Amino acid sequence: MERKMNLKIDFENDQEQLPVTYRLKMLVRAAVAATLDYEQYQNPVEVSVTFTNNEKIRELNRKFRGIDRATDVLSFPLFDYEGETEEPPVDELVGMLGDIVISLEQAEKQAEEYGHSFEREAAFLTVHSTLHLLGYDHETGEEDEKDMRRRQREILERMGLAVKQ
Repeated sequence: MERKMNLKIDFENDQEQLPVTYRLKMLVRAAVAATLDYEQYQNPVEVSVTFTNNEKIRELNRKFRGIDRATDVLSFPLFDYEGETEEPPVDELVGMLGDIVISLEQAEKQAEEYGHSFEREAAFLTVHSTLHLLGYDHETGEEDEKDMRRRQREILERMGLAVKQ
């Protein structure tokens, strides 16, 4: 059962290769909302989403992660807490969860590689990144990776964007 949620998303477009349409923004919003709903997140929340290209995401990846290559999505949580066990404290009416940076160029390339739609890939990357903002990390071990994959799959199924196995 979906709850009415107070969700604000600030969008920024930092690339010119692909159009950032109203439909894309609403898809990203739906993916953030579906993830928060799945996680039963209760607090009003704000998220920043930046659409970029491979060159600019590579710079961010190098600067913040020490990895000198383009990636598909980066997450910058503002809170350090354990997903599922607690929500970050919110002193204000709306709590800023963090920033999501998506390379639309890489999303388009991966959608083609994996044989699904650009929309499905953009939603997947948004769900993946939102889970990171909520404290989940697939790079901390095999069990954590399996758990995060399961959550992603179930959220995308709820959105009607499941990939046929």
